[in-house]
Amino acid sequence: MNKNVPILLANPRGFCAGVDRAIDIVQRALEIFGRPVYARHEVVHNQFVVESLRKRGACFVDELDEVPCGSTVVFSAHGVAPSVWAMAKKRKLKVLDATCPLVTKVHLELMQHARAGRTVILIGHAGHPEVVGTLGQFDHSFGGSVHLVETISDAQTFMPGKNQGLAYVTQTTLSVDDTAAIVAILKRRWPDIIGPVKKDICYATQNRQEAVRALARQCDLLIVIGSVNSSNSNRLREIAERSGVESYLLQSHHDIEDRWLENKKSIGVSAGASAPEKLVQEVVAELCRRGAGPVKELSGAVEKVSFSLPRVLQKSQISA
Repeated sequence: MNKNVPILLANPRGFCAGVDRAIDIVQRALEIFGRPVYARHEVVHNQFVVESLRKRGACFVDELDEVPCGSTVVFSAHGVAPSVWAMAKKRKLKVLDATCPLVTKVHLELMQHARAGRTVILIGHAGHPEVVGTLGQFDHSFGGSVHLVETISDAQTFMPGKNQGLAYVTQTTLSVDDTAAIVAILKRRWPDIIGPVKKDICYATQNRQEAVRALARQCDLLIVIGSVNSSNSNRLREIAERSGVESYLLQSHHDIEDRWLENKKSIGVSAGASAPEKLVQEVVAELCRRGAGPVKELSGAVEKVSFSLPRVLQKSQISA
């Protein structure tokens, strides 16, 4: 690669308040209740974080029937359906809910629409844990229905049945631009459709996407650090790619390939909301080892959001 190629760091990047809270919940639970503490699915979508927690005594399972009755279990930041809560109660599990409050906001919106008997469109990615958990919140007993819309094509062809009104909610980690295009179609087809008072896409997702847009204007290679199953990380890479910048999603500095660095004039680095800063610094160090540098951190939105821990952990913290 060319020598003295500047490395530009997106700002903000990495952990958001919801991810910080989820990790804190598992760590604090291990300190208070001891090993093992179980977690249903990955508490956040990052393999480095999951392995770090596993080494400390967290045990990750796919379903609750793998958790011994009476044990402590953490529900992931992506949220779960009421049926999962019912299973936890049946198995007498001590539940610590790490659902991001911004995901809970979407759940409450969906539940309100369900009680009004509305037809609800959920904009999101099929199979994503957040979408699965959100769909599970809908109570069909009031006569309404919920439908998943993933693409512009889906929005153009969707046909609601008889209903008491139409509404939409969205997954919190979507592309702002893609979602806006889908919402525009829905509003054009149904001008009276009800949407959230405040956007469902979370502040951290929006801020990181804006930071990558700004970064893409200043570099010809953009590296996003995050897991392949991380929705918000994938959206960052896509934004850079759509801006005409060569972009890659990687999990660690070991994934960097020499061919990416050939004839580059500047390299941008960002990280998804579930990727720790440690991984960013390791990528930067590897790029410097290969001759890149200096490193410049760009300015960006200042995030001061924080979410409180569950009460049981707060009380334990006070008495500790």
